[in-house]
Amino acid sequence: MSDSVGWGILATGGIARLFTKDLVAHGHRVAAVGSRSAASAEAFASEFAVPRAHATYEELVADAGVDVVYVATPHSFHADNAALALNAGKHVVIEKAFTINAAQARTVAELGADRGLLVMEAMWTRFLPHMRQVRAWLAEGRIGAVRSLHATHLQRLPFDDAHRLNNPALGGGALLDLGVYPISFAHDLLGPVEAVHAEATFKPTGVDEAVATILRHAGGAVSTSYSSMSVLGPNRATVIGTEGRIEIDPTWYGPARATLYDVDNRELEVFDEPVTGRGMQYQAAEAEAMLAQGATSSPLMTPTASVEVMATLDAVRDRIGLRYPEE
Repeated sequence: MSDSVGWGILATGGIARLFTKDLVAHGHRVAAVGSRSAASAEAFASEFAVPRAHATYEELVADAGVDVVYVATPHSFHADNAALALNAGKHVVIEKAFTINAAQARTVAELGADRGLLVMEAMWTRFLPHMRQVRAWLAEGRIGAVRSLHATHLQRLPFDDAHRLNNPALGGGALLDLGVYPISFAHDLLGPVEAVHAEATFKPTGVDEAVATILRHAGGAVSTSYSSMSVLGPNRATVIGTEGRIEIDPTWYGPARATLYDVDNRELEVFDEPVTGRGMQYQAAEAEAMLAQGATSSPLMTPTASVEVMATLDAVRDRIGLRYPEE
């Protein structure tokens, strides 16, 4: 936590509210909020006691009290909104999915590098305590050579055709909202992807309702995922190695318990650190720590890693025949 860093919240939707709630609850300084309307910005500012409300995104990124802009618009606007902030000299934390495709992701990453500014994807799961523990167990060789990772992300999201999740023009569908989590997780633990297999079902609006993936990673490990925006299920994850496994539950992508087992199925360790709030404050703390160090990226979620994840999502879309209107 650092009260010297001023956060600017770009957009006032549901994810912006969740992140801002965790920021405020954990002592991070929210300096301003920007929306496409004065009324929306003012209502958001009143809800979270934010000092300044701006009626445009341009006003927000011009605010001298804002150091880092959190981009919380729909996926299809991420690249433009991030560029707006970077060109105004602001660091950016961009809501996942980073952009809608790898080409956009590369452009944002390159712009940040050119400007010497922090660029970080808000893949909040990577920064949670149990994920740090999982990476530590793997680094210590506690389950031997990792052979596979399996994860699901199942939710019942709005069925209204007018909702942005069901609108292809806004990057709607299961892949960018839900599938990005297990695919990014697999990248994090298993490394770059060398082969992609995928199947999907679609809604009448043209967005992907559910996506299943099989990825082969460098080194030979295989990951599988199933993500759906229409059904609920056990959102658990398992990482399997030659000498044991790690199970993460009850909801692997949020604050969760991680359990280490040996090859004989004996429970060796349980990591179950309490987390207050939703847990999005950890990504804010990471961004602030990087700024304090003068870094332009976090080793936990580099711009290069975000580009690689987007390239895998592009490959998944190629396999299932999904394109967005602006492409």
